[in-house]
Amino acid sequence: MLFGRRTNLTSKSESQAPATESASVPAGLSIAAAFSWRILVVLGLIAVLIYLIIMFKYIVIPFLVAILISALLVPLVQFLERHRWPKWIAVTATLIAFFTVVSGLVVVVVSQVRLGLPSLQQQSIVAFEGFRSFLSNSQLQVTDEDIDGLLAQVTALIQRDSQALVSGVLSVGSTAGHVLTGTLLTLFATIFVLIDGKRIWAWAVRLFPRRARAAVDGSGQAGWITLTTFVKVQIFVAAVDAVGIGLGAWILGLFYGGFPLVIPIAVAVFLGSFIPVVGALITGILAIFIALVFLGPIPAVIMLGIVLVVQQLEGHILQPLVMGTAVKVHPLAVVFSVAAGAFVAGIPGALFAVPLVAVVNVMTKYIAHGSWRTSVRPTVRDVLGNGK
Repeated sequence: MLFGRRTNLTSKSESQAPATESASVPAGLSIAAAFSWRILVVLGLIAVLIYLIIMFKYIVIPFLVAILISALLVPLVQFLERHRWPKWIAVTATLIAFFTVVSGLVVVVVSQVRLGLPSLQQQSIVAFEGFRSFLSNSQLQVTDEDIDGLLAQVTALIQRDSQALVSGVLSVGSTAGHVLTGTLLTLFATIFVLIDGKRIWAWAVRLFPRRARAAVDGSGQAGWITLTTFVKVQIFVAAVDAVGIGLGAWILGLFYGGFPLVIPIAVAVFLGSFIPVVGALITGILAIFIALVFLGPIPAVIMLGIVLVVQQLEGHILQPLVMGTAVKVHPLAVVFSVAAGAFVAGIPGALFAVPLVAVVNVMTKYIAHGSWRTSVRPTVRDVLGNGK
């Protein structure tokens, strides 16, 4: 009897041990642990996703490019359809117009570069010799032997890494094949999104559980509205940057006797502006370099001022008022997302970072808000109205 009572007391104390042990854990630590493992799971999923994207980059990048192009062209196709154009004619006309514009820009840039590149090479040599003479006659007392020694070190560095350069040259065929394959994938994906994008999205939604389909569908539509608005606004911002810097270069050439490659510089700034914050500034350095080589230090400083003025216009007026409506992401988040994208995937990562962050941000807010429970399709006003 006594033995049995002792056994009951022992089992009772053992059953109370977990409760006492759990009660001894501070509430803050328990909450932190609960959040920590959830954060680790999310980070693990993101890491796996990034790994898969890098592994299949030759498929993912063309698909993302096709999505961006489709976000630009779908509104035009819908506009033509609202004016009673047959869908296949609307899609065909839109694609022909798009490729005509792109081909025209390529032809203009190539022709202008072919005309201006020889003089740029000659003037660069003259400018280098002048800079070399300046260093020799300045207080720095840099001799020709010092300059030749520095050039010899650079040459030795290039020769030391010649194996990597040769392997890069040998991989040109493979790279060209990847570019061709990526171009074809982009073309086919764009065509099918323009023709049958709604059915493709409906098929993707059906992959999710039935209870989650309304949230996925609504968030996807909200993300698509954000993406289309972002692309249109980004083209406007890029055009302002290109016109501002190109016009400044042209006016500068009028006062200082010619500024070559104005059109290629404007096109480079336009394309570079699709990488927010830093793209137009980096391509603007090209204009400053050409001004320095052809016109001298003072015009180069003036060109630097033009680039900075255009960047201030974009950063303080266009980005907050125009781009802020489309992206709904803080400028600090834009900077870090571009940096992270460039670190992970280079130029493609920097290009897709901001639209990806903007779309994910809007989709997350839409699901968290719970408006998908009303079964009402999100509109442009709902997504972009007040930014909340």
